[in-house]
Amino acid sequence: MIGHTIAVHNGKEHLPIYITDRMISNKNKDLEVRKREKEDIKTEVYALSQSISMSAHKARRVLDQIRGRSYQETLMILELMPYRACYPIFKLIYSAAANAKHNMGLNEEYLVIIKATVNEGTTVKKLKPRARGRSYPIKRPTCHITIVLKDISLYEESVVENFISMGQKINPLGFRLGTTQGHHSLWFAQPKNYSKGLQEDQKIRDCIKNYVQKNMRISSGVEGIARIEIQKRIDLIQIIIHMGFPKLLVEGKPRRIEELQMNVQKELNYVNRKLNIAITRITKPYGHPNILAEFIAGQLRNRVSFRKAIKKAIELTEQADTKGIQVQIAGRIDGKEIARVEWIREGRVPLQTIRAKIDYCSYRVRTIYGVLGIKIWIFVGEE
Repeated sequence: MIGHTIAVHNGKEHLPIYITDRMISNKNKDLEVRKREKEDIKTEVYALSQSISMSAHKARRVLDQIRGRSYQETLMILELMPYRACYPIFKLIYSAAANAKHNMGLNEEYLVIIKATVNEGTTVKKLKPRARGRSYPIKRPTCHITIVLKDISLYEESVVENFISMGQKINPLGFRLGTTQGHHSLWFAQPKNYSKGLQEDQKIRDCIKNYVQKNMRISSGVEGIARIEIQKRIDLIQIIIHMGFPKLLVEGKPRRIEELQMNVQKELNYVNRKLNIAITRITKPYGHPNILAEFIAGQLRNRVSFRKAIKKAIELTEQADTKGIQVQIAGRIDGKEIARVEWIREGRVPLQTIRAKIDYCSYRVRTIYGVLGIKIWIFVGEE
């Protein structure tokens, strides 16, 4: 067929058409795509559970934790999670895997959850019986859950990684190491002594933060420490404290840096190594997420509305010439009984762009209602 000329009539006259390789190859590609779709249907198992007596929000909270994971890992997670929604989802996934094994001959070890969705169902109206005619109507929400399992044993390793890594999160700072982000600790150690050096760094940072909390005079509770860089040599440990408000620590007592240095030496029992501490001032403190998180935490401790605190923080970052910010707060916000997640984004925050310089921090704040988690992403610019 390739290289021949055929005549096709268009209703008025015959037109010559020359057959090329592309015409045949496109047809073969279409056949390959259809064949692959049929194989996908054979390797996928659907399971649907309707009218489960539960709200869609509670079921979605569990499905978000298992989406993209393997079958064996999902069963472990559902057995250990303390939510009531885990039991009907566990039964649904177990039933789908049993059907895949007995009806389609698939191996449970290679099954991955590629799709897990929940939709709201009808609201069941009931009457709560009470004596002396005091019965009252109640409403029970329902939901429909759909689970899709896929056998990944027939795919290549690169495709399998896409299935398994679906829905996983990564720290923005570690994701950009070597491109736009550098290490906060620079030193070398043997593998046996690596854990000791890591614990030593944590002790140094905790000691500095505790000293700053005790000696700083500030009403809002903002320590102003953006980051602490540690550089270790054979006979010297250099510590650089990047602060937004260094005057609050230095003024009044010029020897506070020497006191801080003595406290760190006592904490770590340094004998043969010298310790040098330097303080560097940040020109725009509210452009750094750690200082901003401390500001929001101070507002939440004073029972300020979380929306007001976030909007005020966004206004402060706009003065620091940032291109975008995203703030997320999770926990019992405003003292509500059910924990939830609230977030506000202003501007552009490209988390998947490696060349984008993004500062990130996670911060815990203790309130009278419990612990709240604060996460902040700040987009500085592209390199």
